[in-house]
Amino acid sequence: MDLHSEFIVEEYREARPIFEKMQSEVVAKLREALDRNGIIVTAVEARVKTEESLLGKLALKGAKYATLSDITDIVGARIITFYTDDVDRIAAMAEQLFEIDWTNSVDKRKLHQLDSFGYNSLHYVCRLPGYDYRFELQLRTTLQHAWAAINHDTGYKSGVEIPREYLRRMNMLAGVLEMADDEFSRIRTEINDYRRRVQQLVQNGQLDDVLLDGDTFRSYLNVRPFEKLNRRIAAINQAEIQEVPLIRYLGVLKELGCNSLGDVARLRNQYEEDAYALARHQLGNTDLDIISSAVGLQNICIVATLRQGGGKNGLLKLFDILNGHTSENNELVELTYQQAASLPFMKA
Repeated sequence: MDLHSEFIVEEYREARPIFEKMQSEVVAKLREALDRNGIIVTAVEARVKTEESLLGKLALKGAKYATLSDITDIVGARIITFYTDDVDRIAAMAEQLFEIDWTNSVDKRKLHQLDSFGYNSLHYVCRLPGYDYRFELQLRTTLQHAWAAINHDTGYKSGVEIPREYLRRMNMLAGVLEMADDEFSRIRTEINDYRRRVQQLVQNGQLDDVLLDGDTFRSYLNVRPFEKLNRRIAAINQAEIQEVPLIRYLGVLKELGCNSLGDVARLRNQYEEDAYALARHQLGNTDLDIISSAVGLQNICIVATLRQGGGKNGLLKLFDILNGHTSENNELVELTYQQAASLPFMKA
């Protein structure tokens, strides 16, 4: 190692605590910004270059650097995203957090030739306010990260030049990963568009146009379709309503033949009064002052099961869907059937 490189290494040793503080602050700022913007990523990583790694860099390119400040990757951070479009969202976020050295930053996604595929990544050289040294921020997707790791392992670590046949096959696989990356982002965009359409249909009351599934049922629950019935039931004992998730009733509604949100709405309208009558029978002789927000929907499902001829076996299937297969479900069936037995719809 020449004298110039020795000076740089000595400066590195003295500045090492500064770099470690930079690393911590960069990670903290990135995580905070990701949380604030609601961006979920695979990983946020950062490291301070080891002295051994720095020596290797200086051995190859020592003359290129006048001082340690010229080496921009002593601190390196990386964010690995799920989707390609999140790379651009995070890039915009980073531009607000840090001072970007545009001259030395590079978007490798734009450097590919038409007949090649390969390492895609966005590299920013940044400066953290209050620090003299710069750091590098690398943004890539999970698939891009996997490709880079595999390519490095097969192409560089071996120290052997790779025959063209293997390179061609590697490029083919890289192309597949690139297409998969684009397709995942496209699918997410289309799913989000679908969810927005569903929400609009629900708000407009066009429920027959919406198939019943987990997403659409959640959108339907957001308009609180069972709240009126729950309030009527709560008034029986002046009870408080405790909110609980209703998504677990999706399987019960499907079992009852509901294929669209319109079917769910018709089920509610058809059996709401009988569900209220059942609740009066259940609560009338009790002093229960807290009820679940599921009571209205559960009673609708109970009434629908019995009125459709499901009997005790149908009730057992209902409780098995809701609670899993337990011996307590048999007791619930007997109690529920007894409570419903005296109601007019059971005698019709």
